[in-house]
Amino acid sequence: MGRIRPRGLWRGASLGWEFPLAAAETLLERFGARFRVEDELLRWLHWHRHPLPPLPHHRELIAQADLNRPLVDGRRPLPHQRSGARWLLARRGALLTDEMGLGKTLTALLAARALLRVVPLRLLVVAPVGLHPHWQREAAAVDLELCLHSWARLPSELPEAGTVMVVDEAHYAQTMQAQRTQALLRLARHPRLRAIWMLTGTPVRNGRPIQLYPLLAAIDHPLARDQRSFEEMFCQGHWSERGGQRRWRVDGASRLEELRRLTRPLVLHRRKQQVLGLPPKRRSFLPVALEPNQARGMDHRLALVVEDYRRRVKAGKVRSDAESLAVLTSLRLIAAEFKLPAAERLVQQLRAQGESVVLFSSFVAPLVLLQQRLGGALLTGRQKPEERQTAVDQFQAGSTDLLLATYGAGGLGFTLHRARQVVLLERPWTPGDVDQAEDRCHRLGMDGELVSHWLQLGPADQLVDGLVASKASRIELLMGPRRVSVERQSLPAMVARSLQDC
Repeated sequence: MGRIRPRGLWRGASLGWEFPLAAAETLLERFGARFRVEDELLRWLHWHRHPLPPLPHHRELIAQADLNRPLVDGRRPLPHQRSGARWLLARRGALLTDEMGLGKTLTALLAARALLRVVPLRLLVVAPVGLHPHWQREAAAVDLELCLHSWARLPSELPEAGTVMVVDEAHYAQTMQAQRTQALLRLARHPRLRAIWMLTGTPVRNGRPIQLYPLLAAIDHPLARDQRSFEEMFCQGHWSERGGQRRWRVDGASRLEELRRLTRPLVLHRRKQQVLGLPPKRRSFLPVALEPNQARGMDHRLALVVEDYRRRVKAGKVRSDAESLAVLTSLRLIAAEFKLPAAERLVQQLRAQGESVVLFSSFVAPLVLLQQRLGGALLTGRQKPEERQTAVDQFQAGSTDLLLATYGAGGLGFTLHRARQVVLLERPWTPGDVDQAEDRCHRLGMDGELVSHWLQLGPADQLVDGLVASKASRIELLMGPRRVSVERQSLPAMVARSLQDC
């Protein structure tokens, strides 16, 4: 099996070997007479041997794009959107990773419209359910019909005539083992797919190259045709032994500048300051000081959680890295609750100055408490999509000057540029989620600079904020213009060490 190219992966005795479709012809030649071949594989191979005719030349597609004409709603595509559409039309598989707020949706639809004008294709868009109304509005603006699918309900087949697929929030497919990633890759490899364009503002949310691999596999980047080689080269892939079990580890990062250079032809990443000249975004770090009795109460609650963790370690009951992360989440929730008075004072001060404010938290409970005290609109994953949109519309229309949102709900696809003040009660694990939240407000149409207030209290905040900075450096090396060096750090090990020491 080691002589088959592209190489396969051994998935264990129950699953056997897994090979890319590109190896199917070689496998059939060598083993087809010894094993039963599924009808579906034969149908796919027949399509590969009898492909659809080539797409028109790039010049013809650009001529059909009408990029300089106004849209149905009167808007005109911005220069970076026009150049982005031309870039997409030159590629059958591509990653559009512009920063949030640069209008990736319209860029992709302009390119898709040009394709559909010259080739009989269906436009399929994969997007979170909450973003479907946005896609429908933008499609209407370019006079396009599209077939919308959620990440939870991807189709199993594509029509024989051909499909162009646009994948929004493509970072949803950053784990190869996830069912939605496998379902997406099956469509991405379909012989009747004519083009696939992946859209995300956070292609590497956690600073690990392994998260980029599924996206590269979906666009059939040459680097992703051999998963094991990719993991060995860029993810510090190695075998480790723990508890008598051998595991293949791919949570490291190496040769990032080389990875950036090799992926650049199929990855377009532009920043707002490069193409729009938006007002700057500034982060303000606000240490929270507690009254003596509050500090004692918080210390007591933290001590109970940490002591229970130490007791479990001593008894040998802590068996996985997940437990230390669960303890840290508990500490962050406790700290968030004790920061509520400071958050309330800050929000009141900003509102008294005539500012509109968006406050983010990972936890629903503190947001509910703040709403009871301050009013405002609530935006969480517990609401239906139409309820979330109503909260956003109320805030954007000026019916309320305060929006209280979770990172998962508020950081996804909404435009909140009415606010120039963002308050982060605490930070999520990944820089991508922090940027997603802040950049909901840092967008076209905002008036003045954006200030992001980071409330900081205790070791949990210090650890997470330091972790965010460390991961951001790694992402900067891969996606950004600067050259920086990074040091590999294991999050569970950092957490466990902190819990033992604090």
